[in-house]
Amino acid sequence: MDVLYLLIPLSVLAMLAILGLFAWALQGGQFDALDGEAARILALDGTPLDGDQGAKGTRPEESACP
Repeated sequence: MDVLYLLIPLSVLAMLAILGLFAWALQGGQFDALDGEAARILALDGTPLDGDQGAKGTRPEESACP
C-alpha cells in the first residue's frame, strides 16, 4: 500500500510530461497539413528509390563484382 504514495505522483508527472510534449508538437505545427503529406506518399512520381531500381535489362549477376 505504501508504494501507491510513489506511483500516483509518478504517474501524474508522466501524464503532465506527455501532455507537455503534445502541446509542444501542436504549437510547432507538427500536425498541420496532414492531407498534403498523405497525397504526396501516394503520388506516382516515377523516380527510382535508388540507383539500381528502374534499370532495364540488368540482372543482379551482371552487376556483381568479379
